[in-house]
Amino acid sequence: MVPNLQLSTQRFDKFQFCTFYLLLLTFLLSPIAAGAVDITQQLHRPLNSSVGRQLRDEADSLLNIGEQQYKSGYPDKTIASGLQALEIYHSIGDVKAQGLTYNLLAKAYVQQGRLKEADDALRRGLAIARDTQDFQSQIFLLNNIGTFLLQQGETPAAGKTLEEALTIAHNVKNIEGEGLSLSNLGLVAARERDYNKAIKLYENALIFRRQTGNTIAQANTLNNLGDAYLASGNYQDTIGSYGAALRIAKTNSDRPNQLRAIDGLVTAHTVVKRYERAFDLLEQRLALANELQNLHEELKSFESYAQLYEQVGNYPTARNFYERAITLARRLEDSKREVFLLNRLTKIQKR
Repeated sequence: MVPNLQLSTQRFDKFQFCTFYLLLLTFLLSPIAAGAVDITQQLHRPLNSSVGRQLRDEADSLLNIGEQQYKSGYPDKTIASGLQALEIYHSIGDVKAQGLTYNLLAKAYVQQGRLKEADDALRRGLAIARDTQDFQSQIFLLNNIGTFLLQQGETPAAGKTLEEALTIAHNVKNIEGEGLSLSNLGLVAARERDYNKAIKLYENALIFRRQTGNTIAQANTLNNLGDAYLASGNYQDTIGSYGAALRIAKTNSDRPNQLRAIDGLVTAHTVVKRYERAFDLLEQRLALANELQNLHEELKSFESYAQLYEQVGNYPTARNFYERAITLARRLEDSKREVFLLNRLTKIQKR
């Protein structure tokens, strides 16, 4: 969702939460316990037959393939590989490997927007993690379940789930888990519009996230912090937080956080009428979208340009960018966006 450059702080709340959730799912579902790439390093139960060992090797291979398919953006193939692996692990009684497979399936279901199946896979994985006393998996699975509950509007339940994750992480001294849990609890506070609490949680989360050296995690929390400052009307710290996120994301070629930070900065600079800086940032955004050959991001860039030109009263140029955005929306068969843009264009043509 592209930030509306004429948003008031109140209207920004809805944008803020949607952005939080979409970006969280992209990031948070990645570090669940061990990845498929190290499946062969996991401690399997010993098998007595060569047939059993062959089956396990086949399942491990399927899980590795599924992980690569997920990273390459093929969730349908990931699910097919994961389900095959899951069937084999079930037949040989490898419970821990079943848990790893459910984690992979959850990621792929989320990528397809199949949230019910993703939620089921996460909860099955959590049950296995509890049975096997795999505390690391419990931490990350509870965090992901918490984000589902938050997206569904079940804020108190989400908070309770994330508090459990934080307690486990603290007890087993899992720094990565503490940072993640605190950052997600910040989302809960922001959802409740308690921005001061959210800011404190994000700042605490950053302490742990910096210790891990995970720059993607740091940029994600800094963007969350920027969202909270923006919603509370503290534009100086808004720009500082998004700016820090942008610097880290650029250094590490972290495109999602880079785009998100730019969007936040454009909104903040526009609010304080620093239009020249906002245009500079949009130029960077469009160049990045072109570099990625991502038409969806190019569409968002055109829309943001149109809104900014409309904001400064340059209606001819605004119309031009709305028309370019409409063309892309049609190409992408995004009828909802097309209708919205046509409505904006109609209004601006009357001026």
